[in-house]
Amino acid sequence: MTAPHAPVAEPATSLAERYAREAHAFEPRPVDAVLRGLDILLAGGALVLAAPVLALCAALVRLSGRQVLYRGARVGRFGTTFTMYKLRTLKPGAEQRLGRHLGEELTHLTMAELTRVGARLRRSKLDELPQLVNVLRGEMSLVGPRPIRPAFFAELCVEIPAYWQRLVVRPGLTGFAQLRLTREMTWAEKLAHDFEYIADRSVGLYLAILGDTAWVLVSRPPRGPVGRI
Repeated sequence: MTAPHAPVAEPATSLAERYAREAHAFEPRPVDAVLRGLDILLAGGALVLAAPVLALCAALVRLSGRQVLYRGARVGRFGTTFTMYKLRTLKPGAEQRLGRHLGEELTHLTMAELTRVGARLRRSKLDELPQLVNVLRGEMSLVGPRPIRPAFFAELCVEIPAYWQRLVVRPGLTGFAQLRLTREMTWAEKLAHDFEYIADRSVGLYLAILGDTAWVLVSRPPRGPVGRI
């Protein structure tokens, strides 16, 4: 008697392939090219102006005995993955210890993993400066949904079936969800704010969000560190 053949495993479907199959109705808009031009212009200028501050922050991280850059996989536009850069703020091995935590639990655990220099960088948002390089490379935008790790993205697509639609635009440094963020806000509520920007995106809205973000950074005292790695 012939032994039955083992079932053939279906090839894994990448996020990019899933997007290509499901998102045929979401076509790029002419304004996307204009926003990309603004990204290059503004991010390039900001990187030049911030170079001395970035160098100082990098030196402080290095003197604290840490590698300067954190490199993490994130989901980008159309489901492709890219390496996002930040100044390193956590203790060695923190990413593994924090694992798959989310929300308030992640916030609490992350605070215990911050270095002294890292805590200051996070409160001031200076740890985000290297992401200007991601913007210039076309992996991110200055405005858009915050980039998310692939494992979390897959979980949220199961919990919120429409979650993949945020892949219509590049992930951003800031956006509606970040400006309106509260500790009580659910992932579905954050997604609604992201969808609002995606649906209404324009040059005026893009500039308004950047202006509001700049005002928040200079007018409000730094908040405590949040759980984001």
